[in-house]
Amino acid sequence: MCEPVIQLSNVSFTYPGEENPVLNEVSLTLNKGNFIAIIGSNGSGKSTLCKLFNGLIPHYYSGDYFGEAMVCGLSTEQSTVAELSKAVGYVYQDFENQLVRPTVMDDAMFTPLNYGYQDYKERGERALRMMGLYGVKDDFIWSLSGGQKHLLALAGALAMDPEILVIDEPVSQLDPHHARHIYDILKRLNEEHGKTIIVIEHHADFIAEYCNEVVLMDCGQVKWKKTVREALSSVETLLELGIFPPQVTQAAWQITRYLGINQSKETLLPITLKDAIDWFIAEKRSAAKSNEEPLKLPGEKKDVSNPIVTAEDIHLSYRTIQKKLLPVLDGVDLNIYSGESVAIVGNNGAGKSSLLKLIAGIVKPTGGYMQVNGQSLKGMSPEKMARHTAYVYQNPEEMFIEDSVEKEIAYYLNAHQVPNSEQRLHEMLNHFRLQELKDKDARLLSGGQQRRTALAIGAAMQPAIMLLDEPTANLDIATKQEMLHVLSSLKDKVGTVMIATHDMQLVAEWASRVIVMHQGHIIADGTKEQIFADSRLLERAGLVSTQLMELSLALELPEICYTLDEFMAYFSASNQVELKEEKAWTSFEGRLTASP
Repeated sequence: MCEPVIQLSNVSFTYPGEENPVLNEVSLTLNKGNFIAIIGSNGSGKSTLCKLFNGLIPHYYSGDYFGEAMVCGLSTEQSTVAELSKAVGYVYQDFENQLVRPTVMDDAMFTPLNYGYQDYKERGERALRMMGLYGVKDDFIWSLSGGQKHLLALAGALAMDPEILVIDEPVSQLDPHHARHIYDILKRLNEEHGKTIIVIEHHADFIAEYCNEVVLMDCGQVKWKKTVREALSSVETLLELGIFPPQVTQAAWQITRYLGINQSKETLLPITLKDAIDWFIAEKRSAAKSNEEPLKLPGEKKDVSNPIVTAEDIHLSYRTIQKKLLPVLDGVDLNIYSGESVAIVGNNGAGKSSLLKLIAGIVKPTGGYMQVNGQSLKGMSPEKMARHTAYVYQNPEEMFIEDSVEKEIAYYLNAHQVPNSEQRLHEMLNHFRLQELKDKDARLLSGGQQRRTALAIGAAMQPAIMLLDEPTANLDIATKQEMLHVLSSLKDKVGTVMIATHDMQLVAEWASRVIVMHQGHIIADGTKEQIFADSRLLERAGLVSTQLMELSLALELPEICYTLDEFMAYFSASNQVELKEEKAWTSFEGRLTASP
């Protein structure tokens, strides 16, 4: 028998100063022990909905509130946030604001200590072990990577052993290995400990593999609640709202349309890689003959005569409060050439962001030699380096100091005394589609709009090299696709672009060169075809292939497909899709079980 743990009845909420409610007569029942994904486009009300669960609405956020919310038998209006927090653990999208103590251990046990639990220390230690952070329990918070901080915020919530755990974007800043680790933990909490897990998630492949229910939000209302298979098979509905199902689901959906297969509303599509391989094998339908050649993406031109970045035996260390040197980069040798689109990948703490900051001149190497655009880093101030490089922070709001988008761009242009600054300003507003937003405060824009503004600031300098740290973090999939087009358009304004990212789909679709880092070293450097073909390398660096790559390999296509367009091009160029089940599965399972 299903036992409700959350019941919302006709709940509406409007933020102060807003005309339209962000939640509009929402009614929803969530049952105990389920693993639920809340999905929806940006601004649909997902995060606001979840803030009802622990009483932040109506107690913390002021506004017009109507309706009734019951959580674990408690009325959220009549209960305090402190009372509700014993039952509901919450990890926010801006999770760094939840870290309140100086060291890792202090922070993990902070909440149970304040609630008076005598076993507060044991609770903190247990949570850190679950997150894989026990080895850094005595480290200071500021020394952690962004991914480690995210893990610590989750550890703090787990230390209270709540009945319900709500996580807003649980894997937004984690490498693929740690992302799966997080979801494996959530799965264990759900299945072995009966916890109700609620995630706000844009990564449909994780939803497909781990969740059992999906709630779709649209314009402040619950559009529907369905089982995960039914939800992700609703491809047309999702795409209309800018929500992208798993790649394999999209591939199967496109092929049913290509072959003219009648698909009723009740037809369920594959949502996991295993499902997709079974689905394609079971179909064994002939595709229409075509003279199309497999889609080939043009190679990028680069000038290899003069490296734009040269690094020789570069070392970088930070001095901790205990006066010890903490090595971050250890003997890095690297040449970057004009015209390249370079992705730096690797697990959390590998040194990706540090390498970008070094190239930007924000930090100085503690050993070795580096030259950027013909200039030695030795004796160069960050201000002088800004004439050659533009660094876009992982959190773009850190770059904003004015009260409008137009003023933000103009400030940097004027600060660097760029000629024809007025003309350049209007070019940037038009190029990055910011004209309609030019009078808005950049700090109040959506995540995608903030990214576009930050890129416009950097591109306005027309630097020799643009450096971006996690350009797609915390963005929904539709906005990520938009960012892919924006990144491609940078070629008109910037000679070389380098990004540090965990987004393997972005790497697959955008990068001409991939640099893999691990523990401060570069352990691989090559094309995406070379990198993704090396399973041992991917395992070592905490990386994974995308679903479409794995599907291409399992179906033994002539080449690995990185985009749906490539997949459909190969499909339409072939005479038929006939696969031998045993052969396909032997190949696929072999990669899954390959020893590291």
